[in-house]
Amino acid sequence: MTLSLAETRALADAIRAEIGKAIVGQEETIEHLLIALVAQGHVLLEGPPGTAKTFLAQCFAASTGLEFGRIQFTPDLLPGDILGSNLFNFQTSQFTLTRGPIFRELLLADEINRTPPKTQAALLEAMQERRVTLDGQTHALSDHFMVVATQNPIENQGVYPLPEAQLDRFLFKLLVPYPSAEEEAAIVRRFGERSGPPNPTDFGIAMVADAATLGAAQEAVKSVKLADEVIGYTVALVRATRESADIASGASPRAAVVLANAARARAALQGRDYVLPDDVKALATSVLRHRLLLSPAAEIEGKLVEDLVAGLIEQTEAPK
Repeated sequence: MTLSLAETRALADAIRAEIGKAIVGQEETIEHLLIALVAQGHVLLEGPPGTAKTFLAQCFAASTGLEFGRIQFTPDLLPGDILGSNLFNFQTSQFTLTRGPIFRELLLADEINRTPPKTQAALLEAMQERRVTLDGQTHALSDHFMVVATQNPIENQGVYPLPEAQLDRFLFKLLVPYPSAEEEAAIVRRFGERSGPPNPTDFGIAMVADAATLGAAQEAVKSVKLADEVIGYTVALVRATRESADIASGASPRAAVVLANAARARAALQGRDYVLPDDVKALATSVLRHRLLLSPAAEIEGKLVEDLVAGLIEQTEAPK
């Protein structure tokens, strides 16, 4: 099955429309989830509790036909609780694999920073190579395997900040803000008359894609051209993060690669077979914000990574 870029754009519009039946606002977050899906990346959502991060992931899975799994990360969670384990079956006198929740297509890692690094590391191989190794045996995950992780920024007791190696596995880190007054009124209007936890099926969200369609959309991204001028601009932008006095640790070459891939995916979802510098600019902050470490002086002065990236975008000359 193959999809043209026009059909890929129509598919993205259909998914947005389905999610919009339940989710109010959050257009930028939905757009990034779509880009990550076709670019085969993972997403980290950071926002205060009650901003529908979990429900958004459920609606996204329902509309795309991805098998949904959820793990609530807690301080006592063990790697085996995520991956599964080989248990001895006394009836057959053999070990049988009991698969953990990681064997899903869209895995919601809720409050990922509430579990120790050892358990966080259980996701590393799955996120990087889409496979899991248990007792020396390798088990493949779905080609559409995608992690959507959430963390709450306001909690600073009993949390374990994600190490750089773990953060680098995420294509995007997105900040989910509180809604505007109008959006909040619409949310209360839509959900205020309901009781119990919300369910995507209650809002009539239909599955508008399947595994074959998503695979075809991912293939369609490969037809998007990346001009040498855009490659040069992407590399210059990433290298500028290593030369800034306000940044102690800049972005790696991997950041340039994933930024270029994400820009191609964004172009495909808009029906274009070429990447514009605007694609790179639009995604630079969400790709780089979790890959940069501020210098001590910049932290003392209260500077924000987002502002520094915006400054670097302005200073780096884009091709015409």
